[in-house]
Amino acid sequence: MAVKNVAVLSNEYGGLELRQLYQKHARKAQTFAVGAHLFFLAAYFASNYLLTEDAPVYSVRILKYSDLGPPPSINNSQAAPAVQVAAASARPTVGVPVPVPDAEISPEATIQTQQEMSADTGPMEGLDGLGDIKIEDEGPPPDFVPVEKNPVPIKQVQPAYPEIARRAGVEGTVWVKIWVDKEGKAKKADVIKSDAELFNEPAKNAAMQWLFTPAIMNNGPVAVWVSIPFKFKLNQGR
Repeated sequence: MAVKNVAVLSNEYGGLELRQLYQKHARKAQTFAVGAHLFFLAAYFASNYLLTEDAPVYSVRILKYSDLGPPPSINNSQAAPAVQVAAASARPTVGVPVPVPDAEISPEATIQTQQEMSADTGPMEGLDGLGDIKIEDEGPPPDFVPVEKNPVPIKQVQPAYPEIARRAGVEGTVWVKIWVDKEGKAKKADVIKSDAELFNEPAKNAAMQWLFTPAIMNNGPVAVWVSIPFKFKLNQGR
């Protein structure tokens, strides 16, 4: 019985000690947590207070209309400095008519006409050899030129049928690309596709004789390329 009672007492003593230690450490932990939270809150509000800039202060001054001075003049109050111009040393004599007595005037004297004056005009000094000035024609236009109005043929010439092809009974079509200048004239003709080489030269010769209305872009003529098919058929004249 004595041994049993000792065991009971020892169990009761251990549980009481643990409860006391638990309460002690729990109070310490709670105190530390509350202090840490208060420290972080104080640091947060202190940083916000120190980093916050003061709002700018604007001062407003109210003046009466009578306190204002007169407005500045819109006209320039300073006069422009006078510029002295030196007088001409002598009066010009070029182009000034000089009176001539009537007795010295020849009754046969006449005034030259415009044609006579242009015929008498010789080469200008310093421009010898430049009397015949030719303006170089522009190069061929690109393959695609945007236009508002396409050229329209006003003169069409049919190509001559080669006699060799006629005897051989050869027919075909030649597609010719024609360079039409700003005046509507054919400047160049190139064969882009042909069924027989016998028809190339007759097609090109005929293409160079075609006339067109010039292509229009921005209210002005432009040079363009046009493609024309020339068909060679034995019964085309029938």
